Amino acid sequence: MTKPAAGLPSAVAEGDLRASDADRDRIADILREALAQGRLDAEEHSERIDALYRAKTMGELQPLIRDLPEAANHHRPAPGPYHWEPAATEGAEQLVAIFSASARKGRWRVPSRINAVAIFGSVEIDLTEAVFERQHVRIQATSIFGSVDIRVPENVTLRSSGSGILGSFEVRTNESDDAQAPIVEVHGHALLGSVEARPKRGKWVRDLYKRVTGE
Repeated sequence: MTKPAAGLPSAVAEGDLRASDADRDRIADILREALAQGRLDAEEHSERIDALYRAKTMGELQPLIRDLPEAANHHRPAPGPYHWEPAATEGAEQLVAIFSASARKGRWRVPSRINAVAIFGSVEIDLTEAVFERQHVRIQATSIFGSVDIRVPENVTLRSSGSGILGSFEVRTNESDDAQAPIVEVHGHALLGSVEARPKRGKWVRDLYKRVTGE
Protein backbone atom coordinates (compact mmCIF):
# COMPACT_ATOMS: atom_id res chain seq x y z
CA MET A 1 0.00 0.00 0.00
CA THR A 2 1.43 3.34 -1.04
CA LYS A 3 1.89 5.80 1.80
CA PRO A 4 1.51 9.55 1.31
CA ALA A 5 4.75 11.44 1.02
CA ALA A 6 6.06 12.93 4.21
CA GLY A 7 4.45 16.28 4.99
CA LEU A 8 1.48 15.72 2.63
CA PRO A 9 -2.05 15.02 3.94
CA SER A 10 -3.67 11.70 3.09
CA ALA A 11 -6.72 11.61 0.79
CA VAL A 12 -9.82 13.18 2.28
CA ALA A 13 -13.22 11.51 1.95
CA GLU A 14 -15.70 13.46 -0.17
CA GLY A 15 -17.98 14.08 2.80
CA ASP A 16 -15.09 15.59 4.75
CA LEU A 17 -14.21 18.14 2.06
CA ARG A 18 -14.63 21.74 3.19
CA ALA A 19 -17.74 23.38 1.73
CA SER A 20 -17.34 26.56 -0.30
CA ASP A 21 -19.68 29.55 -0.46
CA ALA A 22 -20.76 28.35 -3.91
CA ASP A 23 -21.69 24.96 -2.43
CA ARG A 24 -23.79 26.64 0.26
CA ASP A 25 -25.47 28.90 -2.29
CA ARG A 26 -26.39 25.86 -4.42
CA ILE A 27 -27.99 24.11 -1.44
CA ALA A 28 -29.76 27.33 -0.41
CA ASP A 29 -31.29 27.58 -3.89
CA ILE A 30 -32.64 24.02 -3.64
CA LEU A 31 -34.11 24.74 -0.20
CA ARG A 32 -35.78 27.92 -1.43
CA GLU A 33 -37.25 26.04 -4.39
CA ALA A 34 -38.58 23.38 -2.01
CA LEU A 35 -40.20 26.10 0.11
CA ALA A 36 -41.83 27.64 -2.95
CA GLN A 37 -43.18 24.24 -4.03
CA GLY A 38 -44.58 23.46 -0.59
CA ARG A 39 -42.18 20.57 0.05
CA LEU A 40 -40.92 22.41 3.15
CA ASP A 41 -42.89 24.65 5.45
CA ALA A 42 -41.47 27.95 6.69
CA GLU A 43 -40.22 26.48 9.97
CA GLU A 44 -38.44 23.54 8.30
CA HIS A 45 -36.88 25.88 5.75
CA SER A 46 -35.62 28.21 8.49
CA GLU A 47 -34.10 25.29 10.44
CA ARG A 48 -32.31 23.97 7.38
CA ILE A 49 -31.02 27.41 6.39
CA ASP A 50 -29.63 27.84 9.92
CA ALA A 51 -27.89 24.47 9.64
CA LEU A 52 -26.66 25.35 6.14
CA TYR A 53 -24.67 28.38 7.27
CA ARG A 54 -23.24 26.48 10.25
CA ALA A 55 -22.06 23.62 8.04
CA LYS A 56 -18.34 23.36 7.36
CA THR A 57 -18.11 20.19 5.22
CA MET A 58 -19.90 18.68 2.23
CA GLY A 59 -21.03 15.82 4.48
CA GLU A 60 -22.95 18.31 6.62
CA LEU A 61 -24.63 19.87 3.59
CA GLN A 62 -26.00 16.79 1.86
CA PRO A 63 -28.46 15.69 4.60
CA LEU A 64 -30.20 19.06 4.23
CA ILE A 65 -31.49 18.11 0.76
CA ARG A 66 -31.43 14.30 0.97
CA ASP A 67 -35.24 14.10 0.94
CA LEU A 68 -35.67 16.74 -1.79
CA PRO A 69 -35.50 16.38 -5.58
CA GLU A 70 -32.80 18.55 -7.11
CA ALA A 71 -34.80 20.50 -9.69
CA ALA A 72 -33.03 21.08 -12.97
CA ASN A 73 -33.79 24.77 -12.73
CA HIS A 74 -33.03 25.62 -9.10
CA HIS A 75 -31.17 28.88 -9.62
CA ARG A 76 -34.20 31.08 -8.87
CA PRO A 77 -34.73 31.50 -5.10
CA ALA A 78 -38.23 31.81 -3.70
CA PRO A 79 -39.31 35.30 -2.62
CA GLY A 80 -38.21 36.37 0.89
CA PRO A 81 -38.34 36.16 3.75
CA TYR A 82 -36.12 39.21 4.22
CA HIS A 83 -34.54 40.46 7.43
CA TRP A 84 -35.10 44.20 7.62
CA GLU A 85 -33.34 46.18 10.30
CA PRO A 86 -35.31 48.98 12.05
CA ALA A 87 -35.16 52.33 10.29
CA ALA A 88 -31.85 54.07 10.96
CA THR A 89 -30.55 57.59 10.59
CA GLU A 90 -27.05 56.72 9.43
CA GLY A 91 -25.37 59.13 7.04
CA ALA A 92 -25.13 58.44 3.35
CA GLU A 93 -22.16 56.52 1.97
CA GLN A 94 -20.04 58.70 -0.29
CA LEU A 95 -18.42 57.36 -3.47
CA VAL A 96 -16.45 60.09 -5.25
CA ALA A 97 -14.21 59.71 -8.29
CA ILE A 98 -12.43 62.82 -9.64
CA PHE A 99 -9.97 61.89 -12.39
CA SER A 100 -10.00 58.46 -10.74
CA ALA A 101 -12.16 55.39 -10.10
CA SER A 102 -14.21 54.31 -7.10
CA ALA A 103 -16.00 50.98 -6.62
CA ARG A 104 -18.17 49.24 -4.05
CA LYS A 105 -18.80 45.56 -4.70
CA GLY A 106 -18.66 42.09 -3.20
CA ARG A 107 -20.33 41.39 0.12
CA TRP A 108 -21.13 44.60 1.90
CA ARG A 109 -23.96 46.06 3.95
CA VAL A 110 -26.03 48.45 1.88
CA PRO A 111 -26.94 51.71 3.65
CA SER A 112 -30.25 53.42 2.99
CA ARG A 113 -28.54 56.24 1.07
CA ILE A 114 -25.58 56.33 -1.32
CA ASN A 115 -24.16 59.43 -3.01
CA ALA A 116 -22.10 58.75 -6.12
CA VAL A 117 -20.18 61.53 -7.89
CA ALA A 118 -18.02 60.95 -10.97
CA ILE A 119 -16.11 63.91 -12.45
CA PHE A 120 -13.77 62.83 -15.23
CA GLY A 121 -13.81 59.49 -13.45
CA SER A 122 -15.89 56.35 -12.89
CA VAL A 123 -17.95 54.98 -10.01
CA GLU A 124 -19.09 51.35 -9.87
CA ILE A 125 -21.81 50.23 -7.45
CA ASP A 126 -22.46 46.48 -7.49
CA LEU A 127 -25.31 45.32 -5.24
CA THR A 128 -25.55 41.78 -6.60
CA GLU A 129 -23.73 40.17 -3.65
CA ALA A 130 -24.60 42.81 -1.06
CA VAL A 131 -26.58 42.42 2.16
CA PHE A 132 -29.75 44.51 2.18
CA GLU A 133 -30.65 45.52 5.74
CA ARG A 134 -33.10 48.21 4.62
CA GLN A 135 -35.89 47.64 2.13
CA HIS A 136 -35.54 51.11 0.57
CA VAL A 137 -32.20 52.21 -0.87
CA ARG A 138 -31.75 55.60 -2.56
CA ILE A 139 -28.78 56.26 -4.83
CA GLN A 140 -28.07 59.86 -5.81
CA ALA A 141 -25.84 59.74 -8.89
CA THR A 142 -24.07 62.70 -10.50
CA SER A 143 -21.86 62.26 -13.55
CA ILE A 144 -19.89 65.09 -15.17
CA PHE A 145 -17.63 63.90 -17.99
CA GLY A 146 -17.62 60.58 -16.15
CA SER A 147 -19.68 57.43 -15.55
CA VAL A 148 -21.70 55.89 -12.74
CA ASP A 149 -22.45 52.21 -13.29
CA ILE A 150 -24.96 50.45 -11.00
CA ARG A 151 -25.82 46.73 -10.95
CA VAL A 152 -28.60 45.21 -8.87
CA PRO A 153 -29.97 41.67 -8.36
CA GLU A 154 -32.70 40.88 -10.88
CA ASN A 155 -35.40 40.18 -8.28
CA VAL A 156 -35.40 43.68 -6.71
CA THR A 157 -37.56 46.64 -7.66
CA LEU A 158 -35.52 49.24 -9.56
CA ARG A 159 -36.90 52.75 -10.07
CA SER A 160 -35.44 56.02 -11.29
CA SER A 161 -35.86 59.76 -11.66
CA GLY A 162 -33.11 61.60 -13.46
CA SER A 163 -31.99 63.25 -16.67
CA GLY A 164 -29.13 63.42 -19.11
CA ILE A 165 -27.81 66.79 -20.28
CA LEU A 166 -25.76 66.12 -23.40
CA GLY A 167 -25.24 62.79 -21.66
CA SER A 168 -27.01 59.53 -20.89
CA PHE A 169 -29.15 58.72 -17.85
CA GLU A 170 -30.35 55.18 -18.47
CA VAL A 171 -32.04 53.02 -15.82
CA ARG A 172 -33.66 49.73 -16.78
CA THR A 173 -36.58 49.89 -14.33
CA ASN A 174 -38.07 46.75 -12.87
CA GLU A 175 -40.98 45.94 -10.54
CA SER A 176 -40.43 42.82 -8.43
CA ASP A 177 -43.25 40.31 -8.04
CA ASP A 178 -42.43 40.21 -4.33
CA ALA A 179 -43.81 43.17 -2.37
CA GLN A 180 -41.19 42.58 0.34
CA ALA A 181 -38.23 42.69 -2.05
CA PRO A 182 -35.65 45.50 -1.77
CA ILE A 183 -36.47 48.72 -3.61
CA VAL A 184 -33.56 50.60 -5.19
CA GLU A 185 -34.24 54.13 -6.43
CA VAL A 186 -31.70 55.90 -8.63
CA HIS A 187 -31.88 59.70 -8.94
CA GLY A 188 -29.52 62.29 -10.38
CA HIS A 189 -28.09 63.83 -13.53
CA ALA A 190 -25.54 63.10 -16.22
CA LEU A 191 -23.79 66.11 -17.79
CA LEU A 192 -21.65 65.05 -20.75
CA GLY A 193 -21.35 61.73 -18.94
CA SER A 194 -23.42 58.65 -18.18
CA VAL A 195 -25.43 57.08 -15.39
CA GLU A 196 -26.53 53.51 -16.00
CA ALA A 197 -28.39 51.08 -13.74
CA ARG A 198 -29.73 47.67 -14.61
CA PRO A 199 -30.40 44.22 -13.14
CA LYS A 200 -27.66 41.63 -13.57
CA ARG A 201 -29.09 38.42 -14.98
CA GLY A 202 -28.57 35.34 -12.86
CA LYS A 203 -27.98 37.35 -9.68
CA TRP A 204 -30.63 37.19 -6.96
CA VAL A 205 -30.99 38.66 -3.51
CA ARG A 206 -29.81 36.10 -0.99
CA ASP A 207 -30.45 36.22 2.72
CA LEU A 208 -26.84 36.61 3.90
CA TYR A 209 -27.76 38.36 7.15
CA LYS A 210 -27.18 35.36 9.39
CA ARG A 211 -23.95 34.47 7.61
CA VAL A 212 -22.61 37.97 8.12
CA THR A 213 -23.75 38.47 11.72
CA GLY A 214 -23.20 34.91 12.89
CA GLU A 215 -26.64 34.84 14.52
